[in-house]
Amino acid sequence: MAEEQNSRRLDQWLWYARIFKTRGAASKFCQAKKIRIDGEVVSKAKTPVSKGMVLTFSKEKLEKIIKIEALGIRRGPAVEAQSLYEDQSPPPPTKEERLHNSPMLREKGTGRPTKAERRAWEKLRHGLK
Repeated sequence: MAEEQNSRRLDQWLWYARIFKTRGAASKFCQAKKIRIDGEVVSKAKTPVSKGMVLTFSKEKLEKIIKIEALGIRRGPAVEAQSLYEDQSPPPPTKEERLHNSPMLREKGTGRPTKAERRAWEKLRHGLK
């Protein structure tokens, strides 16, 4: 069996770890400069990564912080893929936290919003004049 390498291409590792469904999607994500390795922005999919590096990126409106634990030798099952990294991301906000921070939140029993309030909300949400 072949020896494990000391480094691997970033797009290949993201695909092995099942962060992206296809290697092409991982490559495009890297080329769009949406990922950082140890705090530095990466612009090339061929950037080598190795064990111990920390990847930071936003995916699906959530900030992800991932520490590479292993490089892997193939794109295996999900259990194998999860063993390639340690997820250090903060927990996603709960539904109550999301609702509490919403500008659309109203006190219970205050009824429907007035026309002026609806227009103000639309202006906030869509940036209309």
